Amino acid sequence: AVLDVQSACQDVTVTQELLKEGFHRDLLLKVELGVVGKDTGGCTVAARTHLPPGIYVDPYELASLQQQNLTKAVLIPDIIDVEAPEYLATDLLVLLYMEPDPGCSGCFRAALPVHGRYHQPAEDTEEALVALKSPEVLVCCCDSGLSAECWKPAEVEAPCSDKTNGPCQWYSIMHKPVSEESILQVPVGLRQHSSLVCVMTLLVTVLCSSLILAAVCKYGHFS
Repeated sequence: AVLDVQSACQDVTVTQELLKEGFHRDLLLKVELGVVGKDTGGCTVAARTHLPPGIYVDPYELASLQQQNLTKAVLIPDIIDVEAPEYLATDLLVLLYMEPDPGCSGCFRAALPVHGRYHQPAEDTEEALVALKSPEVLVCCCDSGLSAECWKPAEVEAPCSDKTNGPCQWYSIMHKPVSEESILQVPVGLRQHSSLVCVMTLLVTVLCSSLILAAVCKYGHFS
């Protein structure tokens, strides 16, 4: 019986993928509950993922998407400095509510826009690597109890859905270990280019200021 339980738990798989290139990406999460998923009717499935300092979620963008019912997530903490560089930022926890996948029984999926932070200039590489670990799969059934051996209580202070106000009991699902990490490649500057960047920035600033001053002198009306 123990082997049967372990086999059922191992049927749960989680995959994640980073779409697009550069600083602005889409995190795509897919969960396949397999045998365990047959008892999750009427339950909410979510993914709790840990974002390192090199990645963040824009709370204003997320609020806009939630108003359009395109995604639903809880950010911890909910106040995020979107301008902070990687070396001054902190970790972020995201509880991402997932939707059933109509093309797969017992499957759920969700997508979330994520953004790379600016890193300190490097000596010999033009990219910084940010590792994104596999998320934790959570289930919340507000109207029914859970009896599956693969589920254990989880400490999550968030409602099951937008139809409930207070927090309810979430359960963490044991799933197949994922050894691979998703790697976000963030462009970074080279230290040896710092002098060139400073000179070009100064020249552009002087040029733009001169053009503005010339336009004011030519078209401005002075009393």
